[in-house]
Amino acid sequence: MHPVLTLVAQRLALGILLLFAASALIFVGTQILPGDVAQSILGQSATPESLANLRKELGLNEPALSRYFSWLGNALQGDLGTALTNGRDIAESLGSRLGNTMFLAGTAAVISVPLAIFLGLLAVRYKDRWPDKLISAVTLTSISIPEFLIGYVLMYFISVKLGWFSSVAMINDGMSFFEKLNAIALPVMVLVMVVLAHMMRMTRAAILNVMQSAYIETAELKGLSGFQVIAKHAFPNAISPIVNVVMLNLAYLVVGVVVVEVVFVYPGMGQYLVDHVSKRDVPVVQACGLIFAAVYIGLNMLADIISILANPRLRHPK
Repeated sequence: MHPVLTLVAQRLALGILLLFAASALIFVGTQILPGDVAQSILGQSATPESLANLRKELGLNEPALSRYFSWLGNALQGDLGTALTNGRDIAESLGSRLGNTMFLAGTAAVISVPLAIFLGLLAVRYKDRWPDKLISAVTLTSISIPEFLIGYVLMYFISVKLGWFSSVAMINDGMSFFEKLNAIALPVMVLVMVVLAHMMRMTRAAILNVMQSAYIETAELKGLSGFQVIAKHAFPNAISPIVNVVMLNLAYLVVGVVVVEVVFVYPGMGQYLVDHVSKRDVPVVQACGLIFAAVYIGLNMLADIISILANPRLRHPK
């Protein structure tokens, strides 16, 4: 088998194994939470008989291993269970919310990925000069501040003081595309500021590493300009680590939006998860955790595969 196919198959197998391990950790984590699920649903005034009947109805009397495999088997078939708090189907409730989260993360990615690559190239072109120092200072500052603090600062100055955008990012199906973009402007700004620094600095470091190669010196001796050397010779050969960090940050955008969604009351999966954690709705927490784990592992696995395919030494082993 070709080395590339072998490595891709190994990454796929490892991704599936990691997803099973993550599902086990999610299940164990929800089971060891303090308190009683039945008690939290029925309240403190519940009688012992009603508590016992509810535990039996929820299957809490069965062995943990049996409950885990039953939950995992149903999840693999698309059945995520029923929410304990309102009795609604979890998969149906998550459908629109997952779409909202992907819309928010996708908008932030469309802005942050090209901007990070451009700033990385600009920083390399003017290495150790004021543009490089300014870009590094701004990005390092943004990465050092927690997301919720950036959110509240932007909310105060841009929404309250200037009145440009709404401080609450509420969207619905009746809104047009541009109305939705206007509604999510502030959370998108926060996400872009958070992930931009990672991608920009990795782009800069990867290109600077390639710039030390002999063929770069040859290109410079041919009389090519600085931007031509970087764009035509350095950047294509530094694409593998750049793709890795871009995919990792895309995974963060999808999984790490929980804080941003709560700050801006955005109707996505993060807000849905936090609402049901406070109610100790275990099936919802398990379903959200499994989806987040699948997205994160899937994007990491995709980053590995793209890096393998972008490596010419693996594509042409001879």
